[in-house]
Amino acid sequence: MADMDSLSDALKAITVSTELIEEELKPHLDTLLGALLEKKKGAAVDIARSGILPTLAQTLRKKKSGLTSQVALVVAEMGREGAVRDPCIEAGLVLALVPHLNSNDQELLLHTGRAIGRICFDNTSQQDQLVKSGVIPRLVAIMREYPENDPLVNVCLLALCNLADMDSAREALTDLAVAEVLTYQLERAPDAERRHIILEVLGALGESDVLKLQFVESGVPEALSEMIRGLQGGSDPHDLCSIKIASNLIVSLLLGDESMQKCFGQGTGIVYQDVLSWLQCSNTQLQLSGALAIANFARNDSNCVKMLELGVVPHILTLLEQHVDEGDVSVQHAGLSALRNLAIPASNKVRLLEDGVTERIKTLLRSDMPPVQFKLLGTLRMMVDGQEEAATVLGRDAVLLARVMEWCEAKDHAGVRGEANRLLAALIRHSRNQEVIHAVTEADGVRHLISMATSEHVIMQNEALVALAIASTIDMESMQDSFREAELLPTLKQMLEDPVGAVEVKFSALGLICSLANSSLMKEQMESLNIRESLGKLTEHSNSKLATQAESVLAMLNEGS
Repeated sequence: MADMDSLSDALKAITVSTELIEEELKPHLDTLLGALLEKKKGAAVDIARSGILPTLAQTLRKKKSGLTSQVALVVAEMGREGAVRDPCIEAGLVLALVPHLNSNDQELLLHTGRAIGRICFDNTSQQDQLVKSGVIPRLVAIMREYPENDPLVNVCLLALCNLADMDSAREALTDLAVAEVLTYQLERAPDAERRHIILEVLGALGESDVLKLQFVESGVPEALSEMIRGLQGGSDPHDLCSIKIASNLIVSLLLGDESMQKCFGQGTGIVYQDVLSWLQCSNTQLQLSGALAIANFARNDSNCVKMLELGVVPHILTLLEQHVDEGDVSVQHAGLSALRNLAIPASNKVRLLEDGVTERIKTLLRSDMPPVQFKLLGTLRMMVDGQEEAATVLGRDAVLLARVMEWCEAKDHAGVRGEANRLLAALIRHSRNQEVIHAVTEADGVRHLISMATSEHVIMQNEALVALAIASTIDMESMQDSFREAELLPTLKQMLEDPVGAVEVKFSALGLICSLANSSLMKEQMESLNIRESLGKLTEHSNSKLATQAESVLAMLNEGS
């Protein structure tokens, strides 16, 4: 009680003080500070309610006052209490504090930085005002001038962390070479807490394309890689957290094309080399980041070709095989994304087939995780694109086809169902092989292709119709029964007559009808369905090319009747 009485006495004394005489104010400020440092309950609120905040602001505005540092410390300690922050702002304390960020007194800088940071915490409008008042360049300058003053650096980093999500703050940082300051502090960070603040700042600022490129040019990815190397192999949860944040940050920095290319360095860059080592380590987070990074590096054909030459694929395959049973779904998903991207260049497709990649990734067929199934199907489809041999090998594989048929009926995952159908169509389109067509028919795949032809996606409709046309041209005899059972011709008739159907789909449907007309059985069904009437209507279509094509098909049917 005596302590609170002395606080009350001090507040009264400051309140009645008409002039800011240092000798008189100092002992009273000492009393205020003592109560705050001892965390006396309600002390900060009592100070705010006493009406002395304008007096404190006036003291801060006074030039060459010996009380400036002490007052800044009092305000900094008060700022810990959320309830007093608005009164401090209203009393003009923030505006009075900001000029002191230009001081050469490191102790004053520390107290000022803490006071401003605490008062403006989670206050967007005040933070915006701070940026407009020019605090960003000063924060960077302080870290550059006093890089070894850990408490002061910490205050500046926390301030940047609070402001880094603001576009205006990022813009203010573009000409300040902030990357060099942050990487230096990252290298000398004494603990995980400091590391995490720096990583958070880098992550937020890296959302800016301009700063992202600056970071890469200033060696931020290399600094992050070096930090990860130093922490690898340990089990400390804080270090593992640092590894996770840093590796995620490297992946995000690779999202820019120019920054990604700089990190790749024709396959000789330190970051790329480290990423390769992540694929082979035991840390699941690094495996994931490694696979995602490879997928990012594989965004252009020249990188894809180079990475294949440098032998990245066996590492990805080994990683996928490690996780196939009870493994990490995210790692499998990322690994397959990387493989899919690597398979885009035609020369890589041939090389991947020669290296037996299709055989090895088929082990993932037993996965029961829809995200993995979806990516696996997309990767296989990319690998057979334009590759007759690969499509033939996979299209004759009974185990693969059986699994694809299951996924064609995946009721709970439209993405898996769609990709399974597209792979089925791709196997026929790219192999043009009678054995494949026979295998698909035996596996009951025709009904899935006919169902796919009625998809809401034009690209899928076209792929299905082209596959069916190729299959009927190569092996009509084995397809006829399946076509009838799955009601292919009634489906085609509906497509031709659909008033809002896509023109390209109608073109593909006409091509399939031409192919089917070679079968007397199919032609009989066309007659019974009166397909000619549908074709006759189509000859009046507004698209002249489609109308002409319909006339040609109609003439062909009339000739053969």
